Amino acid sequence: MAFRRRNKSYPFFSQEFLIQNHADIVFSLVIFILIGLMFEATAKTAILFIQPQYNITILSLEGEVTTYHYGWKDGATILFYFFIAIILHAVVQEYLLDKVNRRLHLSKSKNTKFNESGQLCVFHLVSSVWSFYILITEGYLLHPSSLWEHYPHSHLRFQVKFFYLTQLAYWLHALPELYFQKVRKEEIPRQLQYICLYLLHISAAYLLNLNRVGLVLLFLQYVTELGFHIARLLYFTDENHQKMFDLWAVSFVFTRMATLTLMFLAVGFGLARSENQGLDVELGNFNTVLIRMTVLLVVCLTQSWLLWKFIRFQLRRWREFRHEQAVRKKATTKQPLRQLKRDSLGHHENGILKAENGLSSRTKKLKSP
Repeated sequence: MAFRRRNKSYPFFSQEFLIQNHADIVFSLVIFILIGLMFEATAKTAILFIQPQYNITILSLEGEVTTYHYGWKDGATILFYFFIAIILHAVVQEYLLDKVNRRLHLSKSKNTKFNESGQLCVFHLVSSVWSFYILITEGYLLHPSSLWEHYPHSHLRFQVKFFYLTQLAYWLHALPELYFQKVRKEEIPRQLQYICLYLLHISAAYLLNLNRVGLVLLFLQYVTELGFHIARLLYFTDENHQKMFDLWAVSFVFTRMATLTLMFLAVGFGLARSENQGLDVELGNFNTVLIRMTVLLVVCLTQSWLLWKFIRFQLRRWREFRHEQAVRKKATTKQPLRQLKRDSLGHHENGILKAENGLSSRTKKLKSP
């Protein structure tokens, strides 16, 4: 399974060899793990990588319900889907984005941003639809109080746990992709910022059993980011498409306000009035004043930083727009008006120079006496 066309052959385990063949190497590791399922001696080990662990069967009114909690074995599952994310990244890049790039003929800087937006557009689309489906089926949107009631939410349904594991795997895979995709040095700090922020917030929601609130916040964030990357893709295809950025600006501010409101409602008020107060690592209860205040502080700082960057971006964009308008006005005022050319003696009419009094400018010949 070759993901990229190879014009040159490089020595084994060289830097260029790893960059060109990283998807094929990872695909071989995935096949090796899947083959392990075929043999009884290795099946138990291989299943650790593929299927979420720590399942518990509970008897309820609906019958037997299987739930999950987290543990150190989740690292193996995250590693497997980390490999899957690298393979899917290569597939999208090779069979979708590279074909579009050949037609657009973008510069190197725009090409990097186009690939970034293309990859994130696919991921945000899938994640937003998936998270919305979970919110509907679990009933979190119809019953908002369930976001903090009966805390700790340490027993997860399969789809909730699998969603969080794949989210962590995707954002972890984004770190080596900076090397594999040869991202420019100027772009690396910006991409590292949002990758680390996603890893921090998703890990905190998963480990602190704030998974229900985290699902709602991730859905809002992914929908907003999906609008931004769609707007940027349209802008690269045609620079006149800028209305989508205005829609994204409205949704961005709304998401920041909704995130702060929901966190104060769920963590600041809901968990503060909960009966389960205290720290119990075995039960997954982290409902203490210190942890609640730390979570709220981190979220507030993150949202404030995002809003500050957003305001700076909008002000810079507004200044550039005003500068362009001023340049256009100066250009129009400097253009001289076209005036009708008139001779000092008169004007031209039907190819004959006429005087101002309507007579021809030619002097009449006097008759010889």
